[in-house]
Amino acid sequence: MQLHQLHQSKGIKKARRIGRGGKRGKTSGKGTKGQKARAGRKLRPAERDTIKRIPKRRGHGKNRARTVNVARVRPVAVNLAALESTFASGDRVTPKELVAKGLVNAKAGRVPAVKVLAKGTLTKKITLADCEYSASAKEAIVKAGGDVL
Repeated sequence: MQLHQLHQSKGIKKARRIGRGGKRGKTSGKGTKGQKARAGRKLRPAERDTIKRIPKRRGHGKNRARTVNVARVRPVAVNLAALESTFASGDRVTPKELVAKGLVNAKAGRVPAVKVLAKGTLTKKITLADCEYSASAKEAIVKAGGDVL
């Protein structure tokens, strides 16, 4: 047997090429218009399907825009240990002073809201003004002989 004597028992079945005249009119078997009717079409997955894959965020309700207050100012945390190492006894601690000393960064050229937390110890007598503070931080400042305004 030689190569030229080989033949297939069944002929190769060719895919039907549509949209070239003949017996199929209008949509030529494509059944639609636009991108879906074009050759080589590839549709992106619908946005809805992508959103469905994202797990729901807890505690935000159905409409996050209405349930979450984005205008709420979140203060920058500063610990007592940082105040102890940066300020001298008798100093007045304000958000402006904290920015000047480099403990807090200014946001968009403005001095941010600051909250003092009680991590670390305080031995110096300082005056805290225009800052938020935790109850334990206030207790530590007053115990060291300081003042909270």
